[in-house]
Amino acid sequence: MGNIYTVGPNEALVVSGGCFGQRAKRTIVGGWAWAWSCVSDVQSISLEIMTLNPKCESVETAKGVAVTVTGVAQVKVIKEDELLKTACEQFLGKNPDEIEGILLQTLEGHLRAILGTLTVEEIYKDRDTFAGLVREVASPDVGRMGIEILSFTIKDIEDKVNYLDSLGKTQTAVVRREADIGVAEANRDAGIKEAECDREKQDSRFKADTQIANSSRAYQMEKAAFDQEVNTKTAEAELAYELQAAKEKKGIRNEEIEIEVIERRKND
Repeated sequence: MGNIYTVGPNEALVVSGGCFGQRAKRTIVGGWAWAWSCVSDVQSISLEIMTLNPKCESVETAKGVAVTVTGVAQVKVIKEDELLKTACEQFLGKNPDEIEGILLQTLEGHLRAILGTLTVEEIYKDRDTFAGLVREVASPDVGRMGIEILSFTIKDIEDKVNYLDSLGKTQTAVVRREADIGVAEANRDAGIKEAECDREKQDSRFKADTQIANSSRAYQMEKAAFDQEVNTKTAEAELAYELQAAKEKKGIRNEEIEIEVIERRKND
C-alpha cells in the first residue's frame, strides 16, 4: 500500500527507500509523489525566504573599540538539483529554528571576523561596503550548505563608550564648519559680484553722462554756429535793405530837386 504526498511551490518533498530494494532519493519541488507505506521515508524542506538577524556584541575593531553590530539577512534554499540535494543532506529533519540557528552562527562568525579588521570609522561611514564584504565572504560557506544569501544589510551599530556619538559630533562639526565656510565664501563671492555690478553700473552711468555731455556740447556748438550764421545773414539783409532804402530816398530827392528847378524856371 502507498500514499500520495503533495507540496506547494515553495517546498521540496524528499522520498527515500521503497520496495524491491529501492534506495535512491527522489526530490520533488512543488508537486506530488507516491510513496510506499512503512518502507518509504518522506520528508519536506521549505524553500521560503528566511529572514535572519545576525548580531555580534562587544566585538573589538581594528583599533580596539568594541562595537555591537546587528544585521539583516535574507537567505533561502537553492532550487538547483545538486545544491538542493546538499541542502537536504544538511537540514532534513531539522525544524526551522534549528536551520536558522546554524545559518546565524555562520553569518555571525564571518561578521565578527570582518569587524576585527576594520576601524569604527570605516564601518560607520560606509555601511554598504561593509555589508557587501560580509556577504561576499560568507556566501561560499553557506553556499556549500545549499543556501543562497539574497541580501545582507547593516541594521544598527552601537558602542558602550560613546565613540560613535563623538564620531557623529565630530562629523557634524566638520559639516557645520564646511557649511559656515561655504556661506562665508558665498557671501564673499556675492559681495564681489555686487561690487562688480556697482562698478559696471557706475561705468555705464559715467559713459552715458559723458555721451550726454558730449552731445549737449556738440549741440550748443552747432547752435552757436547756426545762430552766428543766421545773425550774419540777418545783418547782411538789414544792411542791404538800408542801402537800397538810402538809394531809393536819394533818387526820390533828386527827382524832387529837379521838379523844384523846373518850377522855378517856370515862375521866372
